[in-house]
Amino acid sequence: MAHMALTVGFDLDMTLIDSRPGIRACYQALSERTGTYIDADLAVTRLGPPLAEELVNWFPAEEIPAMADLYRAMYPAIAITATAAMTGAREAIAAVREAGGRAIVVTAKYEPNAKLHLAHLGIEPDAVIGDLWAEQKAEALREHDAGVYVGDHVGDVRGARTAGALSVAVATGPCPEEELRAAGADVVLTDLTEFPRWLSDYRPARA
Repeated sequence: MAHMALTVGFDLDMTLIDSRPGIRACYQALSERTGTYIDADLAVTRLGPPLAEELVNWFPAEEIPAMADLYRAMYPAIAITATAAMTGAREAIAAVREAGGRAIVVTAKYEPNAKLHLAHLGIEPDAVIGDLWAEQKAEALREHDAGVYVGDHVGDVRGARTAGALSVAVATGPCPEEELRAAGADVVLTDLTEFPRWLSDYRPARA
């Protein structure tokens, strides 16, 4: 596969990292700081969309930009060390490299915080592109000529399909296997431990 120069994109939250403990703690801290009730346990069951889409459930619309800035500023001290790599994450990145490919991360997460997570966990992709959600992810996938995009959310499936990339879904996030398939995922894996074997068998069509 080395001659194919394959680029594989990966989502971050609940694909490469289990950010639920850190995000839960950050929402709890935001609630304490602002005096506004936030159901942090509920919020972490629906990770994937941009931060503003969650904050609108707890704050008036006019306060969202300021609350997002506050959350992101608090995030590094609270959420980074509390977050672990998903099982198989490092091996998935290594499998792409061993196949002669490039691994990139394309995420809706604020890009500086995404990079902090990866650095803390010793995961070193070839590029990290943040602040892109669903169909917006196609921008980065096309720019990097990614032929495969791996994610856990139906939004990731939409991003892959918009980019013309193969959608590989992992059922490790808020969307169950049947929902991922219904959204148009080409492949659904239980988790990333299945990815290296899948990749070793993958042969993209070439003109």
